[in-house]
Amino acid sequence: MKTLTSTLTVLFCFLVIACRAQDKNETPKPAQSISELQQQLEKVLKDTHTPGVSVAIVRRDGPEWVAGLGEADVASDRAATPETLFRIGSASKGFASLAVLLLVNQGKLSLQDPVHKLAPEVWFKNHWEATDPVRVVDLLEHTTGWDDVHLREFAKDAPSMGLRDALDYDHHSRISRWRPGTRMAYSNSGPAVAAYIVEKITGEHFEEFVAQNLFGPIGMKTATYFKPAPGAATTLYHNDGKTPYSYWNILFRPSGAINASAVDMTAYLLFYLNRGAVKGKQVVPAASIDRMEVPTRTWAAQEGLKAGYGLSNRTAVQDGFVYHGHYGGVEGGLTDMAYDPDDGVGYFYSINSGNGGTFERIGKIIRAYITLNLQKPPLPPVVSLATNAAEYAGWYEPDSPRVEMIHFFQRLIGMARIHFESGELLITSLGKRNETFLPVTGMQFRYIPKKELPEPIATVALLTPNSEGRFVELGPGATMKHIPAWFAISEIVLTAFVALAMVSILAYAPFWILGGLSEKRRRPAEREVRLWPLVTVLSAVGFVIIVGLSGDELILRMGNLTQWSVGLFLATIIYAAASLGSAVGVWRSFGKEVRDSVRTYSMVVTMALLIATAYLAYWGIIGLRTWA
Repeated sequence: MKTLTSTLTVLFCFLVIACRAQDKNETPKPAQSISELQQQLEKVLKDTHTPGVSVAIVRRDGPEWVAGLGEADVASDRAATPETLFRIGSASKGFASLAVLLLVNQGKLSLQDPVHKLAPEVWFKNHWEATDPVRVVDLLEHTTGWDDVHLREFAKDAPSMGLRDALDYDHHSRISRWRPGTRMAYSNSGPAVAAYIVEKITGEHFEEFVAQNLFGPIGMKTATYFKPAPGAATTLYHNDGKTPYSYWNILFRPSGAINASAVDMTAYLLFYLNRGAVKGKQVVPAASIDRMEVPTRTWAAQEGLKAGYGLSNRTAVQDGFVYHGHYGGVEGGLTDMAYDPDDGVGYFYSINSGNGGTFERIGKIIRAYITLNLQKPPLPPVVSLATNAAEYAGWYEPDSPRVEMIHFFQRLIGMARIHFESGELLITSLGKRNETFLPVTGMQFRYIPKKELPEPIATVALLTPNSEGRFVELGPGATMKHIPAWFAISEIVLTAFVALAMVSILAYAPFWILGGLSEKRRRPAEREVRLWPLVTVLSAVGFVIIVGLSGDELILRMGNLTQWSVGLFLATIIYAAASLGSAVGVWRSFGKEVRDSVRTYSMVVTMALLIATAYLAYWGIIGLRTWA
């Protein structure tokens, strides 16, 4: 459950790829042997000051390479081995789905069961419960509409807290923001509620049920949800590769607490590649593995889009190949577990650092090796656009935010314009112009990157309009809603207006401050209309600085009542108060010896600041208490 920040809060590993740093080093040529592959990986560790990595490469008939490279613990110079336990983060979620599927196959549970029916004591709010209840399947496909868990929940270190108490600790994130079963938004509390249902039905602790019915039969002999014995696991490190993290006892263990070795993950990959069988014995029916890999609940899935997020299992296209599996991470650790069922190959790797650049490079090197002699999936033929495709041209904004706290920001930077040319769908967004998609069916499209191999499956869909509007699915968790062009352009213009006003205030301030040092240029009557806008902008700058300086400790600093979280709260209050002070200052400037040019400028920038204040207040950012 690695958390990374995007201005205000942290996201789990599904956003790792979007937030990680871009690596400037070119990927080496594909390794021709395991020894060459090992050399390439060791070079990456050395170049990036990453202590160690756990690796498994598996073919359907057995493991090809299982290894630990580098150091598991820097201080003691303890080497990483195939048996060293690494934190696999959100890759743990697969076991919540597998546990549920075991009960489904025993007739004790249905994926369509309403959660309120099974566990009425677990609090959540759904305004559509009478017609569209939150179902068990929604917990696992992340279609509940719930916010991701809040920083207070992330920060809770609870080594002995039971699952029911963990769910009762803070339930405010479990409010459906839209009709369940329509959009996907990743939420770590969903699998935890599903695990609680498993506990309630079986009468066993979830961790014990998994150990007996999944870890054991699969062959994951050392995997555990709890803190391992000293010397058994790796230490996790900050990006410098030297400063260790303390062990994080995750509040919702089913969503991301597993420690597993490369040997354990080898068995886990073979389990998927052999469709739920281990050494000829069917642990889970093959149909259950098939079900895990296909989403069913979102609008896009209901209209036939196969790629997406199934039951704790996501589809990913890499270098022209289609994989299933899950990313994972915790503070100081990143994991990828993926397999290609068509070619019968899979891989796992986990690093004991939060370095996203290293994570990306290692993944590319491993995938280049395992696919060296594989034939890429054939590209589906291009078909004609649907006759009504042109109706989908226009502006769209994100409508399925994972973290509600940063929705105000995402909806602005995530805005996109869709149009059609020469039978192609083109998308222009911030920093990306005319990304190209070719129709696979009249309403589904595959991506054609400019610098990479084309994707062999559809990942984008034009959705049938409904009572809520017109939507486009750009991938799991990326449901976009059509908005009028005038509204989109107004938002862009106002955002630019506010940004330019703030920049101008900062640029103008040194001149009038220095001018005030000269007695001849002092104008006391103008101080008020100049000072308040500057205080407003400085409070916004302070907000950004506080978040930035929180760095790798953002969860602890913002999820608890600390000087950091209080500072963030005060920065938003000061921003709002100072912007209102700017308005009062302009009003009071009439009748005083204030130059017309200064008054006019102050009126313009104050208008911009008030627009921003109203917007931030509407989205709950003014008075933000991240610890609450």
